[in-house]
Amino acid sequence: MSASMLSAAERRRPWILLAPSLITLFVLMILPIGIMTIFSFYEFVTAGVEKEVFTTANWHEFLTDGFYHMFLWKTIRVAAITAILCAVMGYPAAYCIAMTTYRHKWLLLLLLIVPFWISFTIRTFSWIHILGEQGVINVSLIRLGIINEPIRMLYTEGAVIMGMIHFLLPYMILNVYVAIEGIDRNLISAARTLGCTAWQAFREVVLPLSLPGLMAGLLLCFVLAAGSYVTPQILGSTRDALFGNIIFDTIMGELNWPMGSTLSLVLLIFLGAVAAVYSRYMGLSRVFKGLGG
Repeated sequence: MSASMLSAAERRRPWILLAPSLITLFVLMILPIGIMTIFSFYEFVTAGVEKEVFTTANWHEFLTDGFYHMFLWKTIRVAAITAILCAVMGYPAAYCIAMTTYRHKWLLLLLLIVPFWISFTIRTFSWIHILGEQGVINVSLIRLGIINEPIRMLYTEGAVIMGMIHFLLPYMILNVYVAIEGIDRNLISAARTLGCTAWQAFREVVLPLSLPGLMAGLLLCFVLAAGSYVTPQILGSTRDALFGNIIFDTIMGELNWPMGSTLSLVLLIFLGAVAAVYSRYMGLSRVFKGLGG
């Protein structure tokens, strides 16, 4: 009997250890999603007032209104451009950090994460003083005589993408760096011994083995860019709003909680589907490994 009791206690032990995490996930993630799902089927009456009746009107409005489709597609496009540019700029930097013979490599990694010590909002506002009409770029070009009047760079889609790259590039570099750092250097030496040039060794050995890290960085940058709200709000105009801004305006501006919940679930479902496809072929462990550095 004692053996059976011990066995039962051992079976319960993992659940007891996991209980704090499971409770936290339920309270902070599953429960809010459940509440949003319920709200998405409520009927909107007026600002801040909804009727607790089951209706699919909110979902029907999203599925039939091209306004929401336009902003969803624009969000996907901007997020994809941001992720691709982060990959193009981040891969060489990650490769140089991973392959450098500099003894104090930790210093390079420290410089990479220094921006995280500054508020993301402050870093985003700093672009106003760079891209604005009285910003560093325009003032310098005018004083050099290259242009006669300021170039409109702020409050454009390009400014939004630039701001998101500034925020997301370290995530890309860290993911690729972890992948390259984990490659056995003997494989590169063997390729060179067999007659490969430095470029061929990179193309045949380093690049294929670092692709999981690159794909993890692309996923992370895409998801974070697609869910971005602050950057488009600060650096973009009303035409440059993304889906997150539409959700915010629906909830905080119109006080339409049912429709806001519906739009939030749409974005959650879409990004969840993207993550599920990635997990099916690559595995999400790469993302967590990159986040952990």
